[in-house]
Amino acid sequence: MAGLGDAFAIAAMRNDLLPSTHAPSMARSAGQALQHDAAPSAELRGTLSSQDAPGKSWAGLASAIFAGVTAGWAATHSRTKRKARAKVASAAAKTGDKMSLFSPAKVNLFLRIVGRRPDGYHDLASLFHTVSFGDTLDMEVLPTEAPKDELTCNLPGVPTDESNLVIRALNLFRKMSGETARFRLNLQKSTPAQAGMGGGSSNAAAALFGANALCGRPATNQDLIKWTEDPVIGSDATFFLSEGTAYCTGRGEVITPVGALPVPANMPIFLVKPRVGLSTPKVFKAMDLEGLDKTPPEELLRIFQEKGIDHETWVNDLETPAFKVAPELGELKQFLAKDGSFNFRAVLMSGSGSTIYAIGEPKGGEEAFKKAVKDKFNIEGIWRANLVRRAGDEWYKAPTASP
Repeated sequence: MAGLGDAFAIAAMRNDLLPSTHAPSMARSAGQALQHDAAPSAELRGTLSSQDAPGKSWAGLASAIFAGVTAGWAATHSRTKRKARAKVASAAAKTGDKMSLFSPAKVNLFLRIVGRRPDGYHDLASLFHTVSFGDTLDMEVLPTEAPKDELTCNLPGVPTDESNLVIRALNLFRKMSGETARFRLNLQKSTPAQAGMGGGSSNAAAALFGANALCGRPATNQDLIKWTEDPVIGSDATFFLSEGTAYCTGRGEVITPVGALPVPANMPIFLVKPRVGLSTPKVFKAMDLEGLDKTPPEELLRIFQEKGIDHETWVNDLETPAFKVAPELGELKQFLAKDGSFNFRAVLMSGSGSTIYAIGEPKGGEEAFKKAVKDKFNIEGIWRANLVRRAGDEWYKAPTASP
């Protein structure tokens, strides 16, 4: 009845008060509609719209009361549905049930910045693709009396409290689904931080998928995608709930699925991560919007869909500002693309950096390539991977061998 009370309060503030002879009957009628969890009847709507009193604004009052009744009904209906979902989900979430999920990294095959938003974010247009390099998230359902989730991680310094995107994702799942289960989680990190490969967002998406699966799938994949529009779990989380190839716009959370690209399944992609990391806000601060590439993102998408990697149109609008912030990144790309004479098919920075990826087999062999790069630059890691996708309701499959 909170919605109806609010409606009367609004009416009172407007000095549009019901005559005492009508107020009790209207309150009872509206209350009956809410108690029966049904939308207000045509008779009630007619009563509200047809009452009249000299000198009073009945149209405004009727509108306020009807809005309150409708809001109250919607809230009650939503709570009923959520409780029903939670009851089914809780029955499905059994203590001790486990699953292990591969949490893939991603690369941006192109990235255009198309403008600045009023909220301070930038609108982007980018083709994202998952790769066969990433983390592992092990999940287990805790006993029903468990007061909170329990997260551990192999890397020191990674937060395991509610600031971690995995815990935020689980909190979001419980909020939206009505589920109450808690989980024990172990996160084995391989994807480095400040790499431009979406490691934290991928972990959040894996946690959402895993929690939903362990609870009997109370939500559809489209539900999960909708929930990840909440920026609390990272702009890229939505993408990882696609099938692994998507055209992403907005902050990256608006995804348009893209079919498999015409790229050989065994085409290698080397992920080269220097020890230097980049702060995304610093990169954007160094960006000159007027000096960005002018190729329409829709044209870039068409090129990749038709030609795969067999073209020369490789664009990342964040490279130039990133290379201003960390000039050694520009030197690394130059070495991979030209000076090292490796003859890669393409070389590009992923996201806001600092990972630079190179597609194809390096001239002279993999070991000679890795040695040459590590001898010249301060490198955190070089990993061999492939572009990968997932099928339907299945999650991403873990690579069969380490890169």
